[in-house]
Amino acid sequence: MTKVLILMGSDSDWTVMKKAADTLTDFGISFEAHVSSAHRTPEKTMMLVHNFTGECIIVGAGAAAHLGGVVAAHTVRPVIAVPLNATALNGLDALLATVQMPSGIPVATMAIDGAKNAALFALSILAVSDEQLRSRLEKYRDAMTKEIDAKDQNLQKSLRGA
Repeated sequence: MTKVLILMGSDSDWTVMKKAADTLTDFGISFEAHVSSAHRTPEKTMMLVHNFTGECIIVGAGAAAHLGGVVAAHTVRPVIAVPLNATALNGLDALLATVQMPSGIPVATMAIDGAKNAALFALSILAVSDEQLRSRLEKYRDAMTKEIDAKDQNLQKSLRGA
């Protein structure tokens, strides 16, 4: 069963949203990805959302960034939005449009171009009911800790001239 649906408003968004897909793939989580616009292909967007039987939806959109809100209005599944840097405002427009969702229709909002974190957040949601995935996420975080500790040790050695 496909666990995560990735939607993006334009094929140009794939360069960022592929980071979510790659992260899900690294953890062995099935997903499907589609280009579907809340404004230009609303029927297709609603069909994809209504037919999706998985657990989380990740959306990426720039400019007015209403894809997350439109999707969230049509499902009770968690929607994780990635505001994209797609205009002269460098993604700030997308961030503000997404994070200011009205009360009652929540959308989790990541950083501008934060597709990898969107996938990690989706994995955290999935891990609530999947002990093996939870263990893999814990190992992933432990590896990050060890990597940072090693970098600090290297820095300390270089500062001491060792």
